[in-house]
Amino acid sequence: MKIHYFAIAVALSFLALLSGCKKTEVKEEPSLKSALEGKFLMGVAVNDLQASGVDTAGVRLINEQFNSVVAENCMKSEVIHPEEDRYDFTKADRFVALGEKQHAFIVGHTLIWHSQLAPWFCVDKNGKNVSREVLIKRMRDHIYTVFARYKGRIKGWDVVNEAFEDDGSYRKTKFYDILGKDYIPLAFQFAHEADPDAELYYNDFSMAHKAKREAVVRLVGELKAKGLRIDGVGMQTHLQMDFPPVKDYEESLLAFANAGVKVMITEMDLTILPTPDRNIGANVGRNFAYSKEMNPYPDALPDSVAAAWTARMEAFFNLFLKHSDKISRVTMWGVADSDSWRNDWPVRGRTDYPLLFDRQHHPKPIVAAIIKAASENK
Repeated sequence: MKIHYFAIAVALSFLALLSGCKKTEVKEEPSLKSALEGKFLMGVAVNDLQASGVDTAGVRLINEQFNSVVAENCMKSEVIHPEEDRYDFTKADRFVALGEKQHAFIVGHTLIWHSQLAPWFCVDKNGKNVSREVLIKRMRDHIYTVFARYKGRIKGWDVVNEAFEDDGSYRKTKFYDILGKDYIPLAFQFAHEADPDAELYYNDFSMAHKAKREAVVRLVGELKAKGLRIDGVGMQTHLQMDFPPVKDYEESLLAFANAGVKVMITEMDLTILPTPDRNIGANVGRNFAYSKEMNPYPDALPDSVAAAWTARMEAFFNLFLKHSDKISRVTMWGVADSDSWRNDWPVRGRTDYPLLFDRQHHPKPIVAAIIKAASENK
């Protein structure tokens, strides 16, 4: 066999050269969840494309950036309990499985809500309101059945969602029409009975309004006075560029903390688009006709507009860091801009830019700003 001594010598020299060189380390960029560790959980709403694994880019970001997940739609009663004698856990099971795979803190959303409600839930076969006794039994059966499936797996639940108007009065829903304000303590009672270890939350939008703030603080006190468990208040944070004022929002945050519950920043997004009615909050029942004036940035944001959006979002995250001892979780309502409900509400067919990651799943400048602020806020 012919030995190529020259080739061997060259190879050995090359190996010697490599061994004398220091290995270049690839610096891993910090994630949101790692930067905010010890301050609060960084959460995100998960849709079925992500839970089913179809949206692989979205799943990657969930894994890399977030350590809490909440069900966007799959646990609302119209999906999970479409008929009185039939439950459909297909999508909810996928969501919980994704959360467990990611080792995330899993939040169920939502048990009792007037919107996206299964059509049969509060009425009889003739469409008339059911009796008090019937609705109480349906609520109990629904909560017990859902909890039985996910007991010990889902750590916290939005038990009641959006029970108050902005003026602090009770929202006139089917639940309220039939049961009055009793439906709220009943829901918390059944939830605690079904899973004594689960955290239980009240969740609502436009919480910076003084009257709504005071109504929710009263509710917390009333539930506690009845000996019922309530662990936290979710401040839905569907922001506009000019509402709410940071000061008013902070006052509500502190008021809820002083009521003796955890404060959770939920459903967070920031629309850059004009609104046809600034007083609609996050009322999904309100919709308006499309017009070009209502969709000013169909292709991209001008630099100055993007910078203003970043500054507004950063102001709120700075507030969260300031009060991180009172906040247990901050949850974005969607992974990337293309996922957001804001693209279709309250005007269908618009292009909005409300989340931390763009349509290509790239981080916006706000992500680096949050990470930097967190590192400086030890």
